[in-house]
Order: sequence, then structure tokens, then C-alpha cells
Amino acid sequence: MKIGELAKRSGLTQSRIRFYESIGLLKTVERLPNGYRTYPPEAAVVLDLIATAQKAGFSLDEIRTLMPSDLEQWQHGALIEALERKMADIEALEARLGQSKAQLVALIAEIEARPADIDCAANARRVLTRVLGDGIDKPTMAAGDVRLLGKGGRH
Repeated sequence: MKIGELAKRSGLTQSRIRFYESIGLLKTVERLPNGYRTYPPEAAVVLDLIATAQKAGFSLDEIRTLMPSDLEQWQHGALIEALERKMADIEALEARLGQSKAQLVALIAEIEARPADIDCAANARRVLTRVLGDGIDKPTMAAGDVRLLGKGGRH
């Protein structure tokens, strides 16, 4: 099939398909003498796997290391290990997000507990003094959390 049909089947743009080909994730591409790309039916399966893995939080590099060149050659142990690692990453992120949420709830409560005899600016100084003086814990996020949350740039 040609790239236009593959794009319709997969729901991806042609440029995204070409990108996956250029970085080596989509390897089952033939070039006709006229330069057109042709794709076998399993290319749609590979694109679905890539999209599903990205939605699960895998980076393109992680997908590249897991994706066999032949879909019949999956390394069961390595796949299970990678999936379990990703679950552990997600669980750790959930724990950090829970801590951050609790810290933000505490911060909101502190701001809302403004004494009646001070204005907003004085309240802000009061709250900042407590936050900076470790009276309230600061939100804790790890460097990779943004990527795990799906905001880590282009995929």
C-alpha cells in the first residue's frame, strides 16, 4: 500500500510515518523505481504498536529497543521487563504527584487562612516566608516526570 492509504488506516500523517521510517522504527518500507514508498499490511500494525507504546509513556528510543525487526521475533522476557519498569516509573510518578497535590492543598489552605487584619500583599509575604522557611513542603517532581506526563516535546 502507498503512504496515503497507510496514513488513512493508521490515523497518522504522512510526515509522521516518514519520520518513523527515518528514525528506524518503521523498517518494512520498499521503494518503487519511481521513488514511491510501498508498505506491507504489517506496517499498520507497527504504527499501532508505536502509538500505543507512546500513549503508555514509552519514548521513541525505548520503543526502538523493544520493537523487533520482525514482529514474529518478540523477546518475551525483555518486553515483560520493560513493561514492569514502565509500571514502576508510573507508580513512582503517581506517588510524587500525590505528594505535590497534598503540598498544593496545604499551600492553598495557608493562603486562604489569611488573618482578617492583613492585606493580600502582607499575606503573600507571610505565606512565602513559611514556604521558603520550609514551613510548608515544596512540590517535588523529578526530572523525567514531565516526559512521563506526556509533555516532553515532540514524539
